[in-house]
Amino acid sequence: MGKLEQKVAIVTGGGSGIGRAISLRYAKEGACVVIADLNEKNVQKVAGEIENLGAKALPLTLDICDMSEVEALSEKAVKHFGKVDILVNNAGVGKIIPFFETTEQDWDMMFNVNCKGLLWCSQVVAKQMIAQGHGGKIINLASQAGRRGESLVLAYCASKAAVISMNQSMALALAEHKINVNAIAPGMVDTPFWDEVDRQFAKIHGWKVGEPKKKFSEAIPLGRMEQPEDLTGMAVFLASGDSDYITQQCYNVDGGNWPS
Repeated sequence: MGKLEQKVAIVTGGGSGIGRAISLRYAKEGACVVIADLNEKNVQKVAGEIENLGAKALPLTLDICDMSEVEALSEKAVKHFGKVDILVNNAGVGKIIPFFETTEQDWDMMFNVNCKGLLWCSQVVAKQMIAQGHGGKIINLASQAGRRGESLVLAYCASKAAVISMNQSMALALAEHKINVNAIAPGMVDTPFWDEVDRQFAKIHGWKVGEPKKKFSEAIPLGRMEQPEDLTGMAVFLASGDSDYITQQCYNVDGGNWPS
């Protein structure tokens, strides 16, 4: 029997990378999974993978920055599965930009998705959890970039630092409703996002494509780049009854890349 039997989970950004890995692992643990993503092709593909495992999935496309679409997401999830027990705020964007080239558009794009979208999803789903009356679990994807500043990632680092702060505030606001709110801070994860980061770093530094990944991976204490599946154990723990007395925490899952 899986750790998430009879649970219903919404995973934003569930169509690829970390979100896909978490969605599949939740399904294997017995959960019904709502895969929410901008990319319709990707959500349909992940839903098919989940159904092939013998589990239930609901693929939905949306823009998490649009409150009306987020409200519709929650309503469709409840209509389809009857409730929502778990929300994973995984959807996020980033961009490698030299300090003096950071624009208002870049700043707004990252904060809109990484912070405002996270807030909208959390507000809407938390209200549903409160109405249900049996608590719930919210898991926010932060980043090691939120633990420190980096010269070429100012806006992204700032947005993920905000996620860590928001995680704490949300946990305190929702504790009385028995909704646990915790975060995961990944390191370098081998996803399509990091393929783009690699290309951007290579262009800025005049390196070959693939060289940034190689250089940064060599500095990780555990000696390899993180895979999306490396995060799923923590994601299951924080969604399960094993973490019922844990809230307001942000856990590094980064191969030892950042100590605090």
